[in-house]
Amino acid sequence: MRIFIISGSGRRQYNCPGVDSKSRALMFKMKALLPSDWEIDVEDLGNVFGRARIQSCNACVSTAMSLCVWPCNCYEKNNSKEPDLMWDLDMYSRFDQADAWAIIGPVNWYGPTSNLKLMFDRLVCMNGGNPKEELIDHKNPELAMKLEHQPEWKDLSLNHLEGRTAGFFCYGDGGGDEMDEAGRPKILRHKNYFNAEQEPFKNMRDAYAPFVWQCRYGGIEVPNDLWKYHEFGKGKKYSDNQAEDMIDENDLNSEFHLWVSQFRSFVGAKGKVQPGKFRAYGYEAPGHKLADVKLKWRELRMSSGHAPQGSSPRIQDQMGLNKDATFSPAKSTQENN
Repeated sequence: MRIFIISGSGRRQYNCPGVDSKSRALMFKMKALLPSDWEIDVEDLGNVFGRARIQSCNACVSTAMSLCVWPCNCYEKNNSKEPDLMWDLDMYSRFDQADAWAIIGPVNWYGPTSNLKLMFDRLVCMNGGNPKEELIDHKNPELAMKLEHQPEWKDLSLNHLEGRTAGFFCYGDGGGDEMDEAGRPKILRHKNYFNAEQEPFKNMRDAYAPFVWQCRYGGIEVPNDLWKYHEFGKGKKYSDNQAEDMIDENDLNSEFHLWVSQFRSFVGAKGKVQPGKFRAYGYEAPGHKLADVKLKWRELRMSSGHAPQGSSPRIQDQMGLNKDATFSPAKSTQENN
């Protein structure tokens, strides 16, 4: 059995913020609680000065599902211009090799951390992504749009990580000591702007619902018992609620141990998972120098207002929709208009 445990907090003790996260401590705690004969892979997504970040998703799916390549080819490993942590850490391969995943992270402002959101956005390619980039000349949108309508697309667009199990343990600091008796921040001046009783979620675990449902639609099993939320530190100052303080809380320990026990029982009973047809493990990205030249020529034509005939950019330009003909796309849209 191979388990992939991820700490999703943005905190690390190097540079700012100078202190390791609670999720990192829980990640190692979980590793120690799992069977010794299981292979445990751990990764911390916390920010470290000078290390690559997870690059954002370019939303290729919204152009054509077949433009979203499995594994993601918007970025690549060890690229100096656009360094990407997903590729530098071989995340796609590690997700592919694992029989089950365990995601541990905080809730920040009623949502998951930006690092986890970036990671799951970039995992959209597991949900039906194109495993054969040569059919679209690496990244040609017009070819991708055509492929999406071809009979062969049905055999290519698969849930590439289907069958695995994912567990989620999220937690919150409960507002520290900054809330008043009515549930609003003490420093708030305009308290009449909202009703503090109208919280976005009845169950704060729903902050991670987008991840859970992305997994479920991708054929990854997320049992309700393996989707937990725990709150602690309410009424404490944030500085008094670090990992060393959290780890001694009896309620948290009981809840976390139960979650790990349920994870262990469910995953152990389920057993090994059959790999998908198109693997990220062992994947070697094909060369695309000629394709890059063709795409650069397409870009130059669009910059001069001459997008390919019949293409979506040409039609949008003719309709006066996006007005995006420019030789300086990196500049502010305000500067270009």
